[in-house]
Amino acid sequence: MAVPIAIKIRAKKLGVLLRDARTSAGKTLKQCGDAIGVSSKRIASYEKGDSSPSLPELETLAFYLDASLDNFWGDSSVSLEKSSDRANLEKMVMLRRRIIGAKLRLARQEAGLTMKALAESVGISIGMLRSFERNERPIPLPELEFMLKELDITIEELRDQTGPVGQWVSQERAIEKFIELPPELQEFVGKPINQPYLELAQRLSEMSVDQLRSVAEGLLDITL
Repeated sequence: MAVPIAIKIRAKKLGVLLRDARTSAGKTLKQCGDAIGVSSKRIASYEKGDSSPSLPELETLAFYLDASLDNFWGDSSVSLEKSSDRANLEKMVMLRRRIIGAKLRLARQEAGLTMKALAESVGISIGMLRSFERNERPIPLPELEFMLKELDITIEELRDQTGPVGQWVSQERAIEKFIELPPELQEFVGKPINQPYLELAQRLSEMSVDQLRSVAEGLLDITL
């Protein structure tokens, strides 16, 4: 399948997921547009698959709509209640756009690819790729995914890890893992009296192999 056709198909699928997330959250096109600083027509275009959001826009929309970001890549997760204001969401988008543009340029250079080679592999112009790398325009997610494939980089490497969205995703995954625990373990974790044991387990998990060996030897000395 030609890359441009695959990009269009991905854009259509992404649009359906965005529309489902928005309607489930009870938000209007205008509210979503206002949240990330674009028009309601732009959001409608995303939902129709005529164009696609950038990764920062998608991250922030998922955050705003309280929709699992993993759902846009076919995984499942759970939602977490939160609040955020429009100004901060717009700043998040702009900051993430700059970071992704810079990382894309660095990855291309490290791969030894010229702008022409990467642009041709995705079916876009050199000028458009240059504008992506310079943060002069947002990178539509389908195009970004295909460029990352050429650079042998996963989308996970560019997703927000430490910012508000990254923290939110980490919390979602932590809750999901807790839900998957057997009922008896959930009950154990939920009891305040067991908190010291959980804290001890956490400290042990952060130790190196040598440190754990030293602790084990110390326990043996005590018990023997």
